Amino acid sequence: RQKIMTNSCQRRIGIMGGTFDPIHYGHLRAADEAHAAFGLSEVIFVPTGQPPHKAGEKVSSSGDRYMMTVLATVDCPYFSVSRIEIDKTGKSYTIDTLRQLKAMPEYHDTEFYFITGLDAVLDIVSWKNPEEIMSMCKFVAVSRYGYARSRMEELPEDLRSAIISLEIPLLAISSTGLRERVRRDRSIRFLVPPSVEHYIRKKSLYRDI
Repeated sequence: RQKIMTNSCQRRIGIMGGTFDPIHYGHLRAADEAHAAFGLSEVIFVPTGQPPHKAGEKVSSSGDRYMMTVLATVDCPYFSVSRIEIDKTGKSYTIDTLRQLKAMPEYHDTEFYFITGLDAVLDIVSWKNPEEIMSMCKFVAVSRYGYARSRMEELPEDLRSAIISLEIPLLAISSTGLRERVRRDRSIRFLVPPSVEHYIRKKSLYRDI
């Protein structure tokens, strides 16, 4: 697997943000690859509270998305899940989460690596304060099935030059596709962890899409 050397002596922690509706093996694979590539001591999964980019769309409750993320990551010693976004009121913005984490005493000497998919990166110009985000963390763009790396040339140079690319084994899995499979009563086995599959079935999630 890819190994990217860094010179920082700071503790390095990954932040994996997302709606996680539901979380799947693509998310977990990306986090694990970043953990190895950047020598991260931990990867924190941060389920979005009120995702601004999904305004008007039906999104599962923050409680259900949090529980699925916990179930999916509980067996990995260097994965953890934060309620920092789902416990706050109002819309969730990456810049606000980074500011809040930076202000916490336990992260005083920490270098953050924000991990997200190439599909999200291509839309970064629409994020709140993208330049400040880039200045507060290492920004990692993980390869995503169906998205060509060359499309990063569409981004402004100042943003593009601050992004670190990370190639990982491509998995053709998306949360949107998984919700549709459940709605059509098709199997999602081997696409999500068994515990997540059981939770979706128990709570009858995605049946009323």
